[in-house]
Amino acid sequence: MGATDGDIGKVDDFYFDDVTWTIRYLVVETGNWLLNRKVLISPEALLQVNWTNEAFPVKLTKEQVRNSPDIDLDLSVSQQHQIDLSIYYSWTNHFGSSIWKNGMGATGLMPTILEDDEDAEENRLNNPDADADGDPHLRSAKSVQGYKINATDDNIGDVVDFIIDVSIWTIQYLVIDTGNWFPGKKVTISPDLISEINWRKSEFTINASVEQVRNSPEYDPSKLLSTDYEFDLQNYYGRVIAHK
Repeated sequence: MGATDGDIGKVDDFYFDDVTWTIRYLVVETGNWLLNRKVLISPEALLQVNWTNEAFPVKLTKEQVRNSPDIDLDLSVSQQHQIDLSIYYSWTNHFGSSIWKNGMGATGLMPTILEDDEDAEENRLNNPDADADGDPHLRSAKSVQGYKINATDDNIGDVVDFIIDVSIWTIQYLVIDTGNWFPGKKVTISPDLISEINWRKSEFTINASVEQVRNSPEYDPSKLLSTDYEFDLQNYYGRVIAHK
């Protein structure tokens, strides 16, 4: 990641809102110039991403980053921390939209079912990324890698990666390694297809059977995600859900 006057460090993780699946922050490891401190940068600060050179330029100076509110990411990121960052950087969206519960997602496949806000205390206890003062809806993408994905009739594999729509900085798909079920095959699952999330057990349940996942379009990580693939995927799961 590059500031207007030099490199800041490397992107190490993403924090996302577990209700809207929107990326709230990029976690940047600053390296030696800032004593290996990790800082949070909102997608709002990004300029045009240079995918060829794997560079995230931001409209910030190194001095601005140096003087930003200090947050210990080994503990938690509280809502107050996010307010402090928003005020310091003049970012407009320091919270995800936790009030948007059980609404249709971007793909229109299936609403995500999560804990209601009155269950926030239990959510905090089940969230490995937050302590009692932490934001219960802020999740580390790294911590979700390895989560088990359960179909309606059995486990189908684990989360190994994410596909993000950077035009709106939202997680569009979870990439699933199907492991022993379909050796060598990877599939993608929209968050809209998730029917239950158990943060304590580190697992998601989707509204499809093992056989339906087996017959879904295969994802090839060596290729860019095409419009045709997304069209086929959405049509396929749209038919699956319509026949339930």
